[in-house]
Amino acid sequence: MHVFSFIAAFLLLRHLLRFVKGTSLAPGWETILNKASWATVGVFLVATTLFQDGMADVMGAIYLIALLAFFTKNPDFKPTFPVLQAFFPYASVIAVSILVQLFAREFYGEWDNYFGMAMIAAFVYIFASWASYRKGQKELEKERQKRLYEEEQKKFISIKKTELEIIVASRTAELIVQKEELKKTIKELQATQTQLIQQEKLASLGELTAGIAHEIQNPLNFVNNFSEVSIELLEELKEGPLQHLPPEEQEHATEILQDLSQNLEKITHHGKRADSIVKGMLQHSRASTGQKEPTDLNALADEYLRLSYHGLRAKDKSFNASLQTEFDPAVGQVPVIQQDIGRVFLNMFNNAFYSVAQKKKNLNGSFEPMVQVRTKKTEDHIEIAVKDNGVGVPQQVLDKIYQPFFTTKPTGEGTGLGLSLSYEIITKGHNGEMKVSSEEGEFAEFVFTIPLENS
Repeated sequence: MHVFSFIAAFLLLRHLLRFVKGTSLAPGWETILNKASWATVGVFLVATTLFQDGMADVMGAIYLIALLAFFTKNPDFKPTFPVLQAFFPYASVIAVSILVQLFAREFYGEWDNYFGMAMIAAFVYIFASWASYRKGQKELEKERQKRLYEEEQKKFISIKKTELEIIVASRTAELIVQKEELKKTIKELQATQTQLIQQEKLASLGELTAGIAHEIQNPLNFVNNFSEVSIELLEELKEGPLQHLPPEEQEHATEILQDLSQNLEKITHHGKRADSIVKGMLQHSRASTGQKEPTDLNALADEYLRLSYHGLRAKDKSFNASLQTEFDPAVGQVPVIQQDIGRVFLNMFNNAFYSVAQKKKNLNGSFEPMVQVRTKKTEDHIEIAVKDNGVGVPQQVLDKIYQPFFTTKPTGEGTGLGLSLSYEIITKGHNGEMKVSSEEGEFAEFVFTIPLENS
């Protein structure tokens, strides 16, 4: 029976050898186990050749039990403990069998067949347990591979999900940008439409204004002319017939004549003012001819400053502002396209008054609005500056303010064409320059120059 012991020992060592391969134990234990397994074959041959069956059985049993004891206690081989356990029944049976042979030979002789059957059964149990263990390991490996596959699938799905989320987020961001751009374009188109409608209205209004102005001009000329003639007649009356009246009547007549003179002076003054207004209406109703005419820029700036101011006050009676003018008398008459320069002044002043009005609203009235215009003549150009102490222009948009349709005003309050048109008029229409300096919340100043050689 010693053959079974050595076979069991050989199988045990070969199993442990397969276990250590591919692990951190391989470098040391692989060589030891390989040599030990073949040494087992050598020991078996020696025991079979040199010793009797009884002694060979003892050697085989001791050898197997020693291997089991060693590897069971070694922590490196703890994972193989289920396999080692399969050898315990056989080792137990062989140990009992040898002890019975040594100390109760007669009893062993009677039960020899049963001991042999027990050994065979225990030996078969080794293979059965081994097969069961291998089957369990295969199932575990299969389950492990399945879990690895599932984890890989989860990782793959997670990666794809992340990629899709990134793509969706990117597309969503693009759509949002396109949506905002579309909204902006629609607003610009609406503003342009409003501007075109306004221009049509202004054109119609210009024609109507021209007709009214022509109709008013003739009777107004009569008023002005006859008021001047009446003043002259009063002077003649004072020097002539008045002197022939009695003293008491002369005093009373003098008082009446003085009142009449004052009334006529007021009629003349306001008549000339009305005449100026009518001429201005006619001027604005005419299309720009592109012809430069000698123009008093100081007077033109002052006229449009007050026109813009009173235009805002007509909308808001509570609005007041300090109007400051510093006109250089040396400017004199400058050949310019008067209607175009008038538009520039009007745009500048409207923006200035709008800015100070907004600041006054923001500060709840604890602010004194101021709009200033000054002119200066140098050797080679005329310089005109319009300054206000309003909300100013944000630094980040200074480079954009001359772009068509760009405006910092809320939608509906500005088309973004005023400064663009003004810039075109000064730079292209008069070969000049336009500059802006501003501090947000403090002031804004627009300075434009008209070259004298351009004149």
